[in-house]
Amino acid sequence: MSKFPLLQPDGTPLPGDGLVRVSRESLIRLKRQGGSLPLRAIRVRSRTTGAYLSRLRGRGMEFDEARPYQAGDEIRHIDWRITARTGQPYSKLFREERERVVTLWVDYRAPMYFATQGCFKSVLASQAAAMIAWSAHKLGDRLSGLFFSEQGHRELRPGKGDRTALSLIGLLADYSQQASPASLPEQRCDAARNALIRVNRVTRPGSLIFLISDFRDLDTQSETHLTSLARHNDLVLLRVFDPLEAELPLAGKYSLSDGGRFVAIDSTDRARRQAHREQYQARRKHLEQICRRHGIHLFQCATDDDLPAILKSGLGRQAR
Repeated sequence: MSKFPLLQPDGTPLPGDGLVRVSRESLIRLKRQGGSLPLRAIRVRSRTTGAYLSRLRGRGMEFDEARPYQAGDEIRHIDWRITARTGQPYSKLFREERERVVTLWVDYRAPMYFATQGCFKSVLASQAAAMIAWSAHKLGDRLSGLFFSEQGHRELRPGKGDRTALSLIGLLADYSQQASPASLPEQRCDAARNALIRVNRVTRPGSLIFLISDFRDLDTQSETHLTSLARHNDLVLLRVFDPLEAELPLAGKYSLSDGGRFVAIDSTDRARRQAHREQYQARRKHLEQICRRHGIHLFQCATDDDLPAILKSGLGRQAR
């Protein structure tokens, strides 16, 4: 497979450059790892009958707790053991079983086809989406997807079973191998905004939505659509980034290549390194504030991080 390396001053590639695309077969091989993700931990708001326990209480198949009898409770739900022990009538409460739709919104704009360490951000996004899809498939969720770039978007309507899972895997592999041409910030901003508008329109309230992106070039309108999604759904953001975006390399002159063009980076200026670091931290802090304010789950993963560990740790925190 081709690699686009970060070059050192002498023209040799830095160690750790990674894959730039994924295949359908490699995403299928993630089925076992994806099936081990604790995806059941995220709460469910869907009103569709199915296999999940929601935070909403009502009649259902799973006993939740007993509480003192209240006027209107059904006689058949009285807990006679507690009633006999306490001398006061108690009723059983149940949690309704619910089905949910898991929607994957994956960014394939031009900046996603980049990395200096590990793998391309687009590869990381594809692998993360595949693992989440396999987890949802194992748990019997309905899967849907929206994948977008500056050239437009493609959608996968909600469905269950092997056919839907494999269709989603195929779309992820296709997008990973179709690098977007260079684009202007305005084009990238429009693409993200339109994709958020679209997922807002087609997603039913109560869905579990994973947004996988580097979240660059988002305007205030995009943030409004983001918070609207969080108001009616369980929303998880997976922010992917390359270490170079967070910190310029040690003082020196470097070259970046896309296989045809070269761009020089001069990191000898300490003030430039500091400005680069502060700009990155400001963008990260802004996204974190949005997530805290609106109850959005946020995971962050670098291109050279252990993706399965990041997902397991993040989803595990939601369980706790």
